[in-house]
Amino acid sequence: MPLSTSTETVETSQGLVAAMRSAQPPNTSQSFRPAHAKGHLLKGTFTPTPTAASLSSAPHFAQPSTPLTLRFSSSTGLPSIADTEPTANPRGLAIRFHLPEGEDGKRRHTDIIAHSTRSFPTRTGAEFLELLRALGAGGDSVPQFLAKHPETVRFLEEPKPSPVSFATERYYGVNAYVFTDGQGRETSVRYRVEPVAGVATLGKEELAGKSKTYLFDELAPRLDGGPILFRLTAQVAAADDVTDNATVLWPEEREIVELGEIKIEKALEEEASLVEQKGIIFDPVPRVAGVRASKDPLLDVRADVYLISGKQRREAEVAKA
Repeated sequence: MPLSTSTETVETSQGLVAAMRSAQPPNTSQSFRPAHAKGHLLKGTFTPTPTAASLSSAPHFAQPSTPLTLRFSSSTGLPSIADTEPTANPRGLAIRFHLPEGEDGKRRHTDIIAHSTRSFPTRTGAEFLELLRALGAGGDSVPQFLAKHPETVRFLEEPKPSPVSFATERYYGVNAYVFTDGQGRETSVRYRVEPVAGVATLGKEELAGKSKTYLFDELAPRLDGGPILFRLTAQVAAADDVTDNATVLWPEEREIVELGEIKIEKALEEEASLVEQKGIIFDPVPRVAGVRASKDPLLDVRADVYLISGKQRREAEVAKA
């Protein structure tokens, strides 16, 4: 996964990583992510529907099943943020599809990164960096930014209730992607990950009675009772829908197609999860035949942010060894 060839994109991404790290507690190790620092890895399987293969020639939509590595996470760069903190929302779900080896013998994968919010607060990485710097500066900086960005105001005002479980949360891929089938036909989509158990959230009083680690503590007992199931779906864009702006929602009446079943079968032991997630770098750019990035400018910035911070995590772990 290479850095962008755009100097501006790389510089913006470096600025974003620095700004997010500056908001972490003093002496926080760079072995933690600067955003969604608190998380846990799980293993599972993806089984596609026939619909998926009709829309995209991607290998994970064609083969009978694909092994998965997944990560549930809480928001912010605070590694020990309480699950009960409102700022721990939105929650995140990253999904890695482990694909067959290529002809060169190298392992391949493609990822989906989703959050429990329907949109992103800004259209571009540069605007998000401006927002982070305004938050750091305080004073009138934030009101001045918000006065120019009603889309950010809408994002901030969107309800973000805490879930009963990571397994009862709906996750959205806020960026658009383009599916290409075997005949070259293209379909623009946004991913959604729907909990088979149903969406269930907590009120303020219910949340107040929960432990600070209730979401992560609940995973193992839930899995003891059977796998956690999600449906991977895609909202299909109409011809005139905006596909290059993650702050703009598509109408809810747009078609939703089911792409397959995500079956989470086990959570890694705490130590194994901590070790593996230091090294894994999820990538919002698909880099696989049959699925490509839209022209959304956030995608390259997000990919660079994950790569830059991922390299920092790996270097921090080497330095500790």
